[in-house]
Amino acid sequence: MTHPADIIDLLAGITPDSPLAALRQQRRQTWEQAQRSFTALFEPADAGSFPLRERYAIAAFEADLHDFAPATAFYQDLLTDEAPEFTDAVKTAAAEARSTGPYGEYREPGLAGESAPGPVWRPDDHVTAAVGRRVSAALAHTHLLVYRPREAGPGDLQALVDAGWNADDIVRLSQLIAFLAFQLRAAAGLRALARTTSARPGEGDPR
Repeated sequence: MTHPADIIDLLAGITPDSPLAALRQQRRQTWEQAQRSFTALFEPADAGSFPLRERYAIAAFEADLHDFAPATAFYQDLLTDEAPEFTDAVKTAAAEARSTGPYGEYREPGLAGESAPGPVWRPDDHVTAAVGRRVSAALAHTHLLVYRPREAGPGDLQALVDAGWNADDIVRLSQLIAFLAFQLRAAAGLRALARTTSARPGEGDPR
């Protein structure tokens, strides 16, 4: 599935003739780089050993963890088109895994006072059976990086290797998770800015 439109604009609800669209065009290079990143991660010419169904499953899960409904619906639609057998399990996993954060324990003595305990989440047997061991491990890793990044360590990478992830795909997985964090925050921020702008007197406010 090809998306020629800018995905951040789509998720933010920005129309081409809106003031926010003009504002984004002032940073054309950033606009283009974000869209190229989306294309490389989610519409590659050759997905290789990291198939689209896995990419979309991770994206739908991460968007749901961020509680950003437009992005969740967008990536769930992609997942349903590519691997409908994954959709319900990914929704279930996100509902069970969603929390608030970040939290976790700092290993550095000087930061120990800023540690904040929180749950360690891993997919249950039902989710693992539905999506497979590789995706199950990737969902657990996504939850780690979204909520407990301060606790990430070599053992977490080894868990991916044990589940069948090779080094190149672990790099791509990390890039995908990091890009989504940027994309979702950017789109959510623009959506909030649009609401603020429309509420100003004379700019859509009924007063």
